[in-house]
Amino acid sequence: MATYNKRGYKPKTKEEKVEEVEQHSTTAEVFNTLDESASKTEEFVEKNQKYIFVIIGIVAVVVLGYLGYNEFVSKPKQVTAMNDMFQAQKYFNDAVNGTAKDSLYTLALKGGEGKFGMLDVIEEHGGTPSANLANYYAGTAYLHLKDYKNAIKYLSDFKSDDEILAPLSKGNIGDAFAQLNQSEDALDYYEQAAELRNNEYTTPMYLYKAGVIALELGKADKALTYFNKIKEEFPNASEAGTIDVFIGKAQVLAGK
Repeated sequence: MATYNKRGYKPKTKEEKVEEVEQHSTTAEVFNTLDESASKTEEFVEKNQKYIFVIIGIVAVVVLGYLGYNEFVSKPKQVTAMNDMFQAQKYFNDAVNGTAKDSLYTLALKGGEGKFGMLDVIEEHGGTPSANLANYYAGTAYLHLKDYKNAIKYLSDFKSDDEILAPLSKGNIGDAFAQLNQSEDALDYYEQAAELRNNEYTTPMYLYKAGVIALELGKADKALTYFNKIKEEFPNASEAGTIDVFIGKAQVLAGK
């Protein structure tokens, strides 16, 4: 057990003298160990300081480079891309809401009045969010122009977590495959679109399309599952208005 020694206290017994020597020896050993460790650390730093400074320098360059790229390269590139995309986006919106759709979709793709089209934005501003969005617009424009292979190509390049655009892009690919009479592929993409998000707009729409094409493929049980889901979970959706008719048809074909 450790003892507390008063100042000026001198060991009297042999045992006390031995204990005092051991305490001093242990303390000295600890300090010697610390000194040795410190010396080794100093030696390592001295020998390798060139490499240490290089590593620190590399880390600093990477961090500053990343911050600098975002501030002075990435942001300005995105602003430029957005500006270049503005007129093409206007053509697309006019095509959706107006007449002369084919010519407007073509202008949205290829540009007009000296302005970029979506294809130009994709080519000139690759890697920016605007170029990614341009893939969606381009693919959808090609779909309306009945160029289904290009529709699939550009829509497949579009990546998004958006609540509406993400399932719409999958569903549009499904529409393109349906027009190419590739029904199995169409069904696959309709199913992906229906499962990707759960909302009152895209989910019942693609459940309905998946159900209809499943019936055409002779998959009545699968179709019935999709139609029943619309009836039970989306009673206010426009697709629910005639869903009982499709449920009845699927039940007959499924033998239920």
